[in-house]
Amino acid sequence: MTTPDASLDRCAILIMSLGEDAAAEVFKYLTPREVQRIGSAMANLRQVTRGDVDQVLEDFRQEADQFMAVTLGSDDYIRAVLTKALGTDRAAGLIEDILEAGNDGSGIDALNWLEANSVAELIADEHPQIIATILVHLERDRASAVLALLNERLRNDVMLRIATFGGVQPSALNELTEVLNSVLVGQGAKRSKMGGVRTAAEILNFMNSSEEDAVVASLRELDADLAQRIVDEMFVFDNLMQLEDTAIRLILAEVDTASLTIALKGAPSELCEKFFRNMSNRAADMLRDDLEAQGPVRMSKVDTEQKRIVQIARKLAEAGQFSLTGLGNDEYV
Repeated sequence: MTTPDASLDRCAILIMSLGEDAAAEVFKYLTPREVQRIGSAMANLRQVTRGDVDQVLEDFRQEADQFMAVTLGSDDYIRAVLTKALGTDRAAGLIEDILEAGNDGSGIDALNWLEANSVAELIADEHPQIIATILVHLERDRASAVLALLNERLRNDVMLRIATFGGVQPSALNELTEVLNSVLVGQGAKRSKMGGVRTAAEILNFMNSSEEDAVVASLRELDADLAQRIVDEMFVFDNLMQLEDTAIRLILAEVDTASLTIALKGAPSELCEKFFRNMSNRAADMLRDDLEAQGPVRMSKVDTEQKRIVQIARKLAEAGQFSLTGLGNDEYV
């Protein structure tokens, strides 16, 4: 393979060689961005010769003689793999992006590949409605990072617009297209139903606690009911107390002990006990000892590790391992 994206092509060939079930298992361990990049490569490759397949499999030290030429680019195959790996709801939007946007992102899609500070510089001087329209199209962690780089007044205004977002109106779409076309190669953006209370909550979940506090406080002043609906959709570390023990054990299997030790610093004793009783006696005793021996820890570090564990919980929930429905805050803390 001699294309600039040869490594992605090789990944696509290998995954397509595995079959749906094995490919789905591989996708479960990739980040959303990795899934999108490899999925795009799968969608854009049409047919690969036996020589290409042999070379890829040789790189991974596997037998190549048993494989015939692999035909790529099947929309049905891509849909089946991503749905098995990510679940129907999570895969739906990603499938649309991969099959419609193709390998080269344009317009808003292209912003997902830029660093947060670059996106913030591009949009900071635009109308808040335009910024909100852009952010609802970005990956949630990227949108949160961009939002954090905006000044507080603008950040609060944009979050209110995200929470009340009902789609891209023609006038806003035209303005957005002109803005993006002036700095990116693309043909504008497609109409979207993204945004709303759930999107606002997901973006807030990636922000640090002080930023969350400021944004929610501002929203409460403007629209208390809307602010509460956003908070109700959020899932924070203390909400882990509401999960079944089976869910806690699944989370523990994915969490690093060092991360958990920091995350539990200052956590409610009931939540700590919930983790302890879902561990082996030896592991629980060691964790208790580590917590007792642990010195002062910066709140920002505790917050980071708690959010890391919350994201693990969300990832497991999105994969259908358990449900987070109805577990949002009853009261903002």
